[in-house]
Amino acid sequence: MAYQADDSRYQHMHYQRCGRSGLQLPAIALGLWHNFGEVSSQDNARRLVQHAFNLGITHFDLANNYGPPPGAAEESFGRMLQSDLRPYRDELIISTKAGYTMWPGPYGDWGSKKYLVASLDQSLRRLGVEYVDIFYHHRPDPHTPLEETMAALDLLVRQGKALYIGLSNYPAQRASEAFAILQRLGTPCLIHQPKYSLFERDAETQLLDTLQQHGVGCITFSPLAGGILTDRYLQGIPQDSRAASGSQFLRPEQLTDERLDKVRRLNQLALQRGQKLSQMALAWVLRHQAVTSVLIGASKTTQIEDAVGMLAHRDFSQEELALIEQILM
Repeated sequence: MAYQADDSRYQHMHYQRCGRSGLQLPAIALGLWHNFGEVSSQDNARRLVQHAFNLGITHFDLANNYGPPPGAAEESFGRMLQSDLRPYRDELIISTKAGYTMWPGPYGDWGSKKYLVASLDQSLRRLGVEYVDIFYHHRPDPHTPLEETMAALDLLVRQGKALYIGLSNYPAQRASEAFAILQRLGTPCLIHQPKYSLFERDAETQLLDTLQQHGVGCITFSPLAGGILTDRYLQGIPQDSRAASGSQFLRPEQLTDERLDKVRRLNQLALQRGQKLSQMALAWVLRHQAVTSVLIGASKTTQIEDAVGMLAHRDFSQEELALIEQILM
């Protein structure tokens, strides 16, 4: 049976304007970093994407190297576009990135014009689309002149292969320099994607203020700290968890007794608020006025439901914010 989107999909989601642009993004976006490669269940991946769209999540975030293997997530999403989402293309925000190793040799990594143009061409073929809505440079390149990287991004917009440009993992000063170059070229940066969570707060030092000053939106990744800020680890490390699986993204040594104690205390506060810990953690990230959207990963449709359910209770009292700071000290 052909997929038909839920008629009530726009009743569940909050949309926020991204920086000074005219583009509104859903407060929750679905990242396809994990669970969409060749080793993942394609039926489950399809259920996740359909369920997300049914709940008003219109933004699907990819990168050239997402898989495994690299490119597999884009191919998977491309098949879903063909089978399910093609009638809804104009309702979707599809983003992808380039900046990490993608193929052998000197032209398959970092931020040269050669790499970025070739990478986006490959991504468009895997996705089966003529353009992406947002194309990011995934990480700063210490060797390529920033002017070359930004000129490549500007070129791709002028060629019609991307509507907007984004940056990811750029520190505040480097980001500010990139924004100025893009502004001069006539293709202002739409959005920046940093890591930000209750346990990862470097963005607060300078970056979030810099984004606001330049009118650039912000979508945060890893808002649940790789799964630590959920009820998954309240009683230790389950055998079937990411931390026990040998994942490079969450190692057992990161789950110290001190950190787990903080997780349990945060969980108690979340319960007092009538929320799950994961919901409070997402709401806390969205509380910052510089943050447009949070990027979640999911392996189950219930995780997407929880994230969207958080929107019913995003506000914090000053007492709650003070208690969170006390717990995190």
